[in-house]
Parts: sequence; C-alpha cells; structure tokens
Amino acid sequence: MNSLQATHLSLVFPARNLPRVFELDRGNRFACRVKSPKFSSCLVSDAQQKVDASLEPASRESKEVMEMERNVFVGTYARAPVVIKSGRGCKLYDVDGKEYLDMTAGIAVNSLGHGDRDWLNAVVEQANTLTHVSNVYYSIPQVTLGKRLVESSFADRVFFTNSGTEANEAAIKFARKFQRFSHPDKKLPATEFIAFTNSFHGRTMGALALTSKEQYRLPFEPVMPGVTFIEYGNSEEAKKAIQPGKIAAVFVEPIQGEGGIYSATKDFLQALRTACDEAGALLVFDEVQCGLGRTGHLWAHEAFGVMPDMMTLAKPLAGGLPIGVVLTTERVAAAISSGDHGSTFAGGPLVCHAALAVLNKIQEPSFLASVTRKGLYLKELLLKKLEGNPHVKEIRGFGLIVGIELDVQASPLVDACRDAGLLVLTAGKGNVVRLVPPLVVSKEELEQAAEVLSACLPSLDGNTSNK
Repeated sequence: MNSLQATHLSLVFPARNLPRVFELDRGNRFACRVKSPKFSSCLVSDAQQKVDASLEPASRESKEVMEMERNVFVGTYARAPVVIKSGRGCKLYDVDGKEYLDMTAGIAVNSLGHGDRDWLNAVVEQANTLTHVSNVYYSIPQVTLGKRLVESSFADRVFFTNSGTEANEAAIKFARKFQRFSHPDKKLPATEFIAFTNSFHGRTMGALALTSKEQYRLPFEPVMPGVTFIEYGNSEEAKKAIQPGKIAAVFVEPIQGEGGIYSATKDFLQALRTACDEAGALLVFDEVQCGLGRTGHLWAHEAFGVMPDMMTLAKPLAGGLPIGVVLTTERVAAAISSGDHGSTFAGGPLVCHAALAVLNKIQEPSFLASVTRKGLYLKELLLKKLEGNPHVKEIRGFGLIVGIELDVQASPLVDACRDAGLLVLTAGKGNVVRLVPPLVVSKEELEQAAEVLSACLPSLDGNTSNK
C-alpha cells in the first residue's frame, strides 16, 4: 500500500468492527472485500434508465410538457416523469420547484455540477466573441485545447468530434486506414475488430457493431461486419482471437459502464497490449464515461499502467456541451490524410473554450485527490447503510463511479429514490443502481444520498424478477 492509499484509508475507514479484509489486487488498486454485501474496487458506469410509465407528473405544467413531447418526438426515450427546469451545483429543480439531489450528472457529463461559475464565464465570454467557424479555418480555443490534451496524456495528436459514438466511429476509420497505410502492398489488410461482452461503444452503425447487447444491434442489422466479441477479462481467449493480418484494432472500456459497472484488471489490459503489439493490431481505450477524473485519475487507464494507441473521450469534457475526442499516437496519425475524415461542428470555439475551463479544474492534483477520497467515503457510507439487506449483492466502485448490484430489477428503487428527491440510474441488466454524481459533490450530499437509498430499499420487497 502506498502512502496516498494509506492516507485515504485513514480518512474514510476509521477503526470499526466491520467484517472485511483489506488487500491489494494484482492491478495495485485498493480492494476491500466484505461479507453481505460484497464490496470491491470494481467500477460503475452508464446504463439505460427504466421508469414506471404509469407514474403521473405532479402538475398541469408537467403534464403539458410531457404530452407535447409525446406528440412531436420520435419515441426513443423512456423518460422519467420529471420536467427539469434549473440546476445549481449538485441540485436540480423541476417545474414545480421540487429539489432533487443529482447523482447522475447528466449520465456522467456534468462533472463540475450545474452552473459552475468558471464554466459559465467561459461560455459567455466565448459566445460573445466567436461561436462557430467550421474546420475550414483555425480557431484559438480549438488549438489550445488540443495542445492541452496532448500535454496531459499519452497522445501526440487529437481529432475532435461531437460525441462519444462519433469518436469511436472515427477510431474505427483510423484503425482501418492505419492497417492499409502500414501494409500498402497487401491486397487485403486487416479490417476486423475485437470487442467484449457487456460492452457499449455507441449507437451509430460502426460503434453499434462494437456494442455487445443484442437488443441494441438486432433491430438494425446488418451492422458493420467483422466484429468478434470476447468475454471481458478473459486474457487467453483474447490472445487467441487477436490474429495478425485479421484484426485491425481491439476496443475495450477500462471500466465498463452500460454493461454493469465492471473494471478490467492490469493483467487483462496488459495482455491485450502485448497481443496487439505482436499481431500489429491497435489497442483502443474507450474512456467516454470513465475518463477525465471520474476515477480519481485524470485518465482511467493510468490506474493500470497500460497505454493505448488511441483513446476516445466525450461526456464530461465540455461540462454539458457536446464534444468528443480521439487521442492518438503519432504512429497512427501518420496514416491519416487530409479529407479522410471530418466534421462541420466538431471542436468549435465555444465548446473548446468551455472544455478548457473544465480541464483546468479537474486536472488539478488536489481536485483528483478529492475525487478519490469522496469515492472511498461513498462506498463506506453505502456499506454501512445497505449492509445486511438481502437484495444487495455487491457494492463496487472506483472514485465517483459506483454501483450497487441487486438480486432483482433496480427500477422500483430508482423510482422510490426519485420520489424522495434523489436521482440515480441503472446499469447492467437493469439490476445495478449506478451513482455517477458531479465530481464536486460534498460529503454531506453523499451522506444524504446514502440515507435516501437506505430508506427506499423496502421498495424492492416483493420484486422477485431479475429479468
């Protein structure tokens, strides 16, 4: 155990008679194993939110907004029956003035909470100066952000997009172009991909092909061919599948979100790195949700000491404005020529200036250390409040990306928490409660969240389905 880990433990794990055993896992990350519920240093991430469509909104204004939405929108979202009007810090307010503690952060987007003053000033300043010019011209905020991202990561080059799925689409194209560029005399260069069970990489056709959940892919098949899904964490199976001349790239989330909040191990990621190097394939880390401070590290893969060839980012970078990024090595970037890819809106001055304000705060070592401390404190609170409940199977997390696995569907608990003024999400097969609060959440707000979750656990009684 290093000195930083020891310091964090002394802050959030006072001596008590709790049934646990402390140890270091092979990835040198702190693991805390307990009895009923289990508690590990696995991670949490994104998921679909299932809601009870029969719940009625509280007011006429809410009903009118929801009815208007039903009449004019394509029905792709199963929204919770809440009309959000404003936000401040880690609190949201609906049209009736009801306050909610936000432990969703817009699906891990609003890392600085709602209405952060520095972010707001950056947006207003840039909106008053220059909003959009396209990528036909240079703009100072875009170049400045690109330089900062390169300086703070493994990468040599950046490519901006508008979202995480677009970043993964770009990485797919870059991987195929790299293989063709690297083997100019080969008639059929490597074009196929490896992804993993429980993976989620986006909803556009290429990223969708890399997403393992069949309910996302089947309605839209045929999607991009040539993707093989390997069991997440199975190093031996992956090494056999990563074949020279066949596999262009391997896409993996260091911490899976939609799939159920699972963390890779250092051994697994290192095995992928070695296999890709031997086969001439590229290793792509999808950090769309787990990157940029969420784990207490600036980049999630830093906890494992394994570097990718490309990394995709998105959700938290611009504090709520749409942005995506592909970070890549010079070796990969050398294969990409003018006109190979592009985007009209990507990397606009307004979004990039906002992103610089976010990066400036999150990159501070003291800020990242606070995420680690608060993440450990949140898991300690959940352990104390939820321990012994028969529905709670495991609490796992890394920094402020934490999940509670249940033996039943989580939607009744999510609904009950919302009624009590706490917003949380689901993950996995709908049986995991996901907590991804703004990184600026206070200890008092974490305590409030744990109290509400504990008080709402009886909502699960009588719910025996885990389908």
